[in-house]
Amino acid sequence: MATTNDLKNGMVLNIEGQLWTVIEFQHVKPGKGPAFVRTKLKNVESNKTVDKTFNAGTKVETANVDKRTMQYLYNDGSNYVFMDTSTYDQLEVSPEVVGEAKNFMLENQEAIVATNEGRVLFVELPASVELLIAETEPGLQGDRSTGGTKPATLETGHQIQVPLFITSGEKVKVDTRDSSYLGRVKA
Repeated sequence: MATTNDLKNGMVLNIEGQLWTVIEFQHVKPGKGPAFVRTKLKNVESNKTVDKTFNAGTKVETANVDKRTMQYLYNDGSNYVFMDTSTYDQLEVSPEVVGEAKNFMLENQEAIVATNEGRVLFVELPASVELLIAETEPGLQGDRSTGGTKPATLETGHQIQVPLFITSGEKVKVDTRDSSYLGRVKA
């Protein structure tokens, strides 16, 4: 148990049997009346986001979430297999739990796998990853109808928008949160 004064971003709360991650919080002390805490919470399973207000000092139940760095091994056709790098235990994770992270995962890449009471909650990748451009059309000089970008397919099969000067075989840095191009990677 913790109080609303102990809230931190990333903390997982157990509210009415559901797990919620604190995305952001704000302590508010109005001129009149008692202080309160305004929070934005994201449901761990459904990814639904809600705003919730607590009275300051209210007790909230925290969930025990174990975040471990694991290595992504392979996709066996139905599940993604991860290995704990310290104990070498393997863990199968369903595609629903992996979600959009699958677009940026390569074999042998490390990721953070969060579990609660033996149940996998989510897979978290670094904010950016370096991937090869598997295929992209040559950019036409002077073509600005698309804002100077063109579609490119990454080595994972995911498609992103890149600047016209990027060619197939180049390594680029990609933001894992919104699939945006961040820049070239120097060889």
